[in-house]
Amino acid sequence: MLAELQEKYAHLFEDELLEEMNQVATFKEIKAGDKLIDFGAYVRSMPLIVSGAIKVLREDENGDELLLYFIEAGETCAMTMTCCLGNTKSEVRAIAELDSKLIMLPVQKMEEWMGKYKSWRNFVLNSYQARMTELLNTIDKIAFLKMDERLLNYLEEKVKVSKDKFINSTHQEIAYELNTSRVVISRLLKRLENDGLIELQRNRIKVLAL
Repeated sequence: MLAELQEKYAHLFEDELLEEMNQVATFKEIKAGDKLIDFGAYVRSMPLIVSGAIKVLREDENGDELLLYFIEAGETCAMTMTCCLGNTKSEVRAIAELDSKLIMLPVQKMEEWMGKYKSWRNFVLNSYQARMTELLNTIDKIAFLKMDERLLNYLEEKVKVSKDKFINSTHQEIAYELNTSRVVISRLLKRLENDGLIELQRNRIKVLAL
C-alpha cells in the first residue's frame, strides 16, 4: 500500500506521514455503482482516491437526488472529513462512478495529523476550498443555467472523469442526478443528437463533440 500512497500523494505529504498512513490505513477496491457512504451513516474512515472516481450526491425531503461533484484520484471528500471530525451522520451519498481503489484512513488520526503535519493540514484546507468551489458552481448552474446547459455541463464532466466518450447511463439515471424528469432529459438528449453532438445508444450515450 505504501507504493500506492507514494505514487499519488508523495508530492503532498512528508515521508513520516506517508509511513504513518501505511501503518494504520486499509486498502479497498470497489466496483462502479458500489455505495461507499450513505445518508445517515456514521463515517468511521476517510477515503483517499488512488484510482477511479466517486460521485457525491445530496437528497431532498422527497427522496430526489442531486449530483454535487466528483472526486478523482489524488483527492478526498471534504464532506466525509466534516463527518469524521464532528462524529456526525453523513448528509451525502457517495457512489463509485468508476471501478476505484481507495486508501481508507481511520477517523481517530484526522485531528492528530492536523496538529502534527503541516502538509496534512494544507491538504484538508485545500480539499475544503476545492469542494466548496464545486458546490458553488453546482448552485450557480441550478440557479442560472437552463436545463439544456446543465445537461451539457453534466455530459462534459462525465467524459472528463471517465476519460471515455461513452457514457453508460440511462435517461432515468441522468434525470435523477440532475433532479429533473426522464421525459425532459430524453427530449434534450434527442435535441443534442439532432445537433450532431451525441449519438444515443441502448442504455448509453456516445459523445461526438461537446
